[in-house]
Amino acid sequence: MTSGPARVLLVDDRRENLLALEAIMQGMPVQTVAVESGEAALKQLLVDDFAVILLDAQMPEMDGFETANHIKRRERTRHVPILFLTAADRDAQLALRGYAVGAVDYLIKPFDPWVLRAKVGVFVDLWTKNRQLTTQADTVRQRDEQWRTLCAAVDKAIERLRATDEVDPAEVADLLETARWGGVNG
Repeated sequence: MTSGPARVLLVDDRRENLLALEAIMQGMPVQTVAVESGEAALKQLLVDDFAVILLDAQMPEMDGFETANHIKRRERTRHVPILFLTAADRDAQLALRGYAVGAVDYLIKPFDPWVLRAKVGVFVDLWTKNRQLTTQADTVRQRDEQWRTLCAAVDKAIERLRATDEVDPAEVADLLETARWGGVNG
C-alpha cells in the first residue's frame, strides 16, 4: 500500500484536458497523476494505488472502455472506482457501455467542475476510510496474536508449576518475563 494523500489517476489523450482536470482538483487533498493513454494508465496502476480514476471514454488505440475492462479484470485494481468523462454526444448506449465495464459514473463534457470535485471527494473519503479500517484490522490482528502468545506462555508457566512440588522463584520470574516480552511487547 502506498502512503501519503489519495491519488487520482487522470487519463485523457489530450494534454489540455489533463491540465483542466488537474486545475479542477487543485486544493483537494489528493495527488493527481496524469497519463495520456490507456496503456500508460494500466502501467501506472501496476506502480501505485489510486482512490479513483477519471477516464476519457474516447481515445485512440486503447479507448476508455477497453482500458476499464483491463482495470476491472485485475485483482489489484478491480475495486478502484472509474468515472468516465467524454465529449461524445449524449448517446445513452455509450453511457450504458461505460456502466457495463464497471464505471461508477459517466459525465459528459462540458461538466460542472464542482460536481466532479464532489464526486471525487466522495471516493477519496471512502478510500481514506477503507485505509483506516485496514490499519485498524491489522492492529487488532497483531494484538490478537500477542494475546495468544501471552496466554500460551502463562499456560506453560502454570503447567510447569503444577508439575513440580517445589517452586523455583527464578524460573517463575523467567517464565513471567518471557510471557511479558513475548506477548505484550513482542
